[in-house]
Amino acid sequence: MIGGTPGWESMRAMTRRDPAVKDHKLAPGTWRRILAFARPYRRQVTVFLVTVVVSSVISVATPVLAGNVVNAIDDHGARSTVVLIAAVIAGLALFDAVVQMVSRWSSSRIGEGIILDLRSRVFDHVQRMPLAFFTRTQTGALVSRLNNDVIGAQRAFTSTLSGTLSNVIALVLTLGVMMTLSWEITLLSLVLLPVFVVPAKWVGRRLAGLTRESANLNASMNTTMTERFNVSGAQLVKLFGNPDAESAAFTARAARVRDVGVLSAMYGRAFLVALTLVAALAQALTYGLGGWLALSGELSAGTVVTLALLLTRLYGPLTALSNVQVDVMSALVSFERVFEVLDLPSSVAERPDPAEVPAGARTIEFDDVRFSYPTAAEVSLASLEDVAVLDNAPAQEVLHGVSFTARPGELVALVGPSGAGKTTISQLVPRIYDVSAGAVRVGGVDVRDASFASLRDVVGVVTQDAHLFHDTIRVNLLYARPDATDEQMWDALERAQIAGLVRSLTDGLDTVVGERGYRLSGGEKQRLAIARLLLKAPGIVILDEATAHLDSESEAAVQRALDEALAGRTSLVIAHRLSTIRGADQILVVAAGRIVERGTHDELLAADGLYRELYDTQFARQSNPPVASLAD
Repeated sequence: MIGGTPGWESMRAMTRRDPAVKDHKLAPGTWRRILAFARPYRRQVTVFLVTVVVSSVISVATPVLAGNVVNAIDDHGARSTVVLIAAVIAGLALFDAVVQMVSRWSSSRIGEGIILDLRSRVFDHVQRMPLAFFTRTQTGALVSRLNNDVIGAQRAFTSTLSGTLSNVIALVLTLGVMMTLSWEITLLSLVLLPVFVVPAKWVGRRLAGLTRESANLNASMNTTMTERFNVSGAQLVKLFGNPDAESAAFTARAARVRDVGVLSAMYGRAFLVALTLVAALAQALTYGLGGWLALSGELSAGTVVTLALLLTRLYGPLTALSNVQVDVMSALVSFERVFEVLDLPSSVAERPDPAEVPAGARTIEFDDVRFSYPTAAEVSLASLEDVAVLDNAPAQEVLHGVSFTARPGELVALVGPSGAGKTTISQLVPRIYDVSAGAVRVGGVDVRDASFASLRDVVGVVTQDAHLFHDTIRVNLLYARPDATDEQMWDALERAQIAGLVRSLTDGLDTVVGERGYRLSGGEKQRLAIARLLLKAPGIVILDEATAHLDSESEAAVQRALDEALAGRTSLVIAHRLSTIRGADQILVVAAGRIVERGTHDELLAADGLYRELYDTQFARQSNPPVASLAD
């Protein structure tokens, strides 16, 4: 009978095959880039290829030696000859075991090394992409590039390379030896090949289709679970959702996965049964014709046994090689999809020789700044947005000639209606985006010329949605200053008005805050974010004043923490509170991407313009009580 491993490997490979890839045209230079990833593993690749060749030779040599044993017995040869041949067979088996272990070691070193290199490169590249990239990209699609496609690319150097090479060598050696022993039996054995290969190709297409459907259904279930099982999603389902309908929809997908699994199992079993049956029929023909030739004296009994054993090593390689183009192209397409992400340039990149923003810099200057958000083609990929074609709408300018200066220690407030461009202005200082024209300078240095490290050292940001990692308070604080001591962390917590709460927790600084900090209240998260800012101690603070959506008690605590954070620093604040506006050294009124008014609170009230209108409708009522907000 045919060996279990070749048949199983052939069937498993079929589930990964997508015939459509045969028509795919690789991007120029793909092969060269793939070989560049393999270059650091030249020694392991050499060892790997040698072990594959040696193992293939042993797999053919063993049946030949088995035939010699039969001939020695049939000829009543010396017992020592039989024992010697048996010992050689045993020695080859032991040697092959060692070769297989060495082959597996080198294969895993190559494969896992390439996975490490690719994942590290993609992760490093993606985290340096601008925010616009993440606003357009599906997180699941991006994670898939780091997992599925990277593993598919790694397969090119392990299973695809080794399988193709070993199958070619095994096929050539097997056919060569069989032809030298008996060309008649060899040709008769090949007569049954089409009877198996044609149905096998159909089964392969069905298995590939079922595998894709299963993968899509599993991806859909993963997406559902990810959305429903995070804190926000779970809360939304409880407030507005229908748990019974959610469960029914999920169960329907899971049931289809079950059905696909059953079909795949049956097709896979049918493939193995067919492969075994055809091999058995071929062996029957071999024994029949070979036995007849042996009885007529044209072949020896050992030759018949050798041919029958070699036949078991013939159909697996032939079946695998019949689809080798699809296997190779599938692996190459995975590489290409990884390169697609690596080739997407970052629109916000550090210069090769960046300037250093002076330590302690506290001046912000906007010089005739114009800005348009980047187009989809500049920051994204259609495959990562799960669309056929990227949105090709032209970029619209959202800031038009914005100019102002925030001097050391000044508090500059940005006010204006929703969508006016206030947040966009604040995001240009830490270089979340780059200006389209004009310049933003910090400490006299154009932020586009500055090193990221020096810019981040002097600019600190607190947003309305204070994001915390699903980790401990300590880790979230140290993210701003990795070398901070416990004493420095507690000092920052004291100044942020949250040290008492942290001390009351059982694990103190080692308390896990939960996903996005949801184990804390809104005001507690904001004060922890402010503590993180205070620990960093920047000279410039960008603040989307984080009290608009808090209750009065939390707002008061956060405001005390903000007063500490802003003391002695240059501040650019998107204002939501009347007290912030009254205390501002300069108020910039933003409308439709332009600064339409500027001055102090009293000056702007006296001017009786847009600021007066905003004040009368949204700020004046804060005086009793101070709870209203000006939405950004």
